[in-house]
Amino acid sequence: MIPVSEPDLSGNELDYITDCVKTGWISSAGNYITAFESGWAAYCGKKFGIAVSNGTTALDVAVHCLGIKPGDEVILPSFTIISCALAVVRNGGVPVLVDCDPVTWTMDTGQVRKKITARTKAIMPVHIYGHPVDMDPILELAEENNLAIIEDAAEAHGAMYLSTRNSGKGWRRCGSFGTFSCFSFYANKLITTGEGGMVLTDDAALAEKARAYRDLCFQRERRFCHEHLGNNYRLTNLQAALGVAQMERMDAIIERKRHIAGEYNRQLQDITGIQLPAEKPFARSVYWMYGIVLSETSGTDNRTFSDSLRERGVESRPFFIGMHEQPALKKLGLFLNEQYPVTERLARRGLYLPTGLTLTDGQVCEVTAAVRAVLGR
Repeated sequence: MIPVSEPDLSGNELDYITDCVKTGWISSAGNYITAFESGWAAYCGKKFGIAVSNGTTALDVAVHCLGIKPGDEVILPSFTIISCALAVVRNGGVPVLVDCDPVTWTMDTGQVRKKITARTKAIMPVHIYGHPVDMDPILELAEENNLAIIEDAAEAHGAMYLSTRNSGKGWRRCGSFGTFSCFSFYANKLITTGEGGMVLTDDAALAEKARAYRDLCFQRERRFCHEHLGNNYRLTNLQAALGVAQMERMDAIIERKRHIAGEYNRQLQDITGIQLPAEKPFARSVYWMYGIVLSETSGTDNRTFSDSLRERGVESRPFFIGMHEQPALKKLGLFLNEQYPVTERLARRGLYLPTGLTLTDGQVCEVTAAVRAVLGR
């Protein structure tokens, strides 16, 4: 079976992990955590990095530390992982949805302005499958309305966006735009620590608040006296060692991801009945996952198609189900009678193919042959 994703741990990972074990620095303090936080923040163009236990907790830290209160609204795409809505709901906020762009599958920035109210406190753009959101309109709306930006860059390590705004004109990395920018380092991400995440910010006060919140709000002077309630969202030095080792290979990792996508594009571009991933002129995608969308004329949906690929030895995953169709959120009275047709279509017709860093060119050929066989092409 060709897996959807498999991590590449062929660098200094073992040496650094061994160092942690030999020195005894295996828990939530150590030089690798410091190096990972400062190194990733610098790579993304931010001042402060705060490592946390995963991407979901990164979003929770961001929402909490921005002071989202009951009734406050946060605008986000329906087409995303549930972690985004979950962070808002668990902090008492109200997630407000927009649909996604049918070409890039990222947040439809044209719909955001219509959703802003007096209760809106933040916008949460989510870079999808390695392709950046069109950030300039989001930045302008946030500036006009004094809104925070919670940038979810979990799927876009190293992806670039071409900003044409005077203050930030030029190519910028995803993760450089948010009041808080959030990352996941799950096993299928470009950089992995197994589980793990990070929040980035340029605000020293927010960084300090985030550090305290991830560490149960211990105080420096009176450690076990808690004036505020926090959570244990710490990352271990062992996990950070993996991240440091992979940061050293970041350029090669991105190059490999783009090469895999280029091979898929070359081998699939002549097939009718599927939409391939786009790369807009304002974007340099890292193709975290290589997604395709089946047309209505293909004669199948993503679940049936995925089952057929599995029978041929190829693992795949269907796209996200929209937040407005999540039973757990609807039970809370959210998104009743709301419809987002692009998200709904992608949820039923989109899936992604194997895109892991260990995928060989020969395996790409096997995958494309399986796609052709299932489609009868």
